[in-house]
Amino acid sequence: MTDFTRRSALKVAGASLAAATVPATVSAAESDWTIVETPVDTTLHDVTDTATNAHAVAGAGLVIERTANGWEVVLQGGPTGNGNDLYGVDTTDDGERLWLVGSSGAIGEYDVTTGNLIDRSAPNDFTANFNDVAVTGPAGEADVYVADDSGSVHYSFDNGKEGTWNYEVPGSGSGLKAIEFYDARSGHVIDTNGKVFATDDGVTWNPIGIEDAGVTYYGLDSDAADDVYVSGGNASVFAYDGSRWVPESLGDAALFDIETEAGTGYTVGSGGAIFELEGGEWVQNETPSGENLKAVTTGDVDIAVGSAGTLLER
Repeated sequence: MTDFTRRSALKVAGASLAAATVPATVSAAESDWTIVETPVDTTLHDVTDTATNAHAVAGAGLVIERTANGWEVVLQGGPTGNGNDLYGVDTTDDGERLWLVGSSGAIGEYDVTTGNLIDRSAPNDFTANFNDVAVTGPAGEADVYVADDSGSVHYSFDNGKEGTWNYEVPGSGSGLKAIEFYDARSGHVIDTNGKVFATDDGVTWNPIGIEDAGVTYYGLDSDAADDVYVSGGNASVFAYDGSRWVPESLGDAALFDIETEAGTGYTVGSGGAIFELEGGEWVQNETPSGENLKAVTTGDVDIAVGSAGTLLER
């Protein structure tokens, strides 16, 4: 998901809403995605780059790292040691701390340079499933935002320390699938009720669509107030330019994650689907796996992860 090098200083601006149907140009494209062996056979739910190497999180509280010798397990059992499944990751702006969240209120702060793990779980005794996390600021001084299954965004402006957490419910209480910030306190969150919300203070959330989409949202890419992508069911991708949402349909796969920057990127989903953004058009890549792909990150090596420990690199 979010690459720690991709931080913008833009602010969320007010915008009117509209939607227009634009057919996507989709064709199979040759690619050099390859299957890479991993030491896990449970689902890899998320992946990101850090100041050291790429890391991915999985079921049973496992965290794996891409090393010179291949992918290796660096954490077992999750933040609490109880083996809670891990669903989301993000890093501080300097990439030195990896924040990870998961089931039963699991939250952890992992120092990728030292291997030290701090358990930040169950803020204010909340033990909902935490689906995703967004982090801004440097290591040790981060603002942390966590999206849960009960429709709440839990936030701490003091590095997740005990007693510093509060929460807001942006919408109707529907589960929140993904959250991402592009500035210290500016970002977006999506829910399972077809809504996207924006904030520019980290506390107050305002709905910005998407009207009558008719699909479940899964993936979110928030690069600026006027540069937002959402992916969802029926291979749907929605692009927001600050004033309107433009939908595209890429086929029939469920697209679980989306990552773009400066007009390039990927969206990934069920059945090994990978679509690449090229010149403003989404082009389907050929892939060597039919497993569901849950997340993607871009960098020196592009990485997609998914079911049964599946990991693809390009």
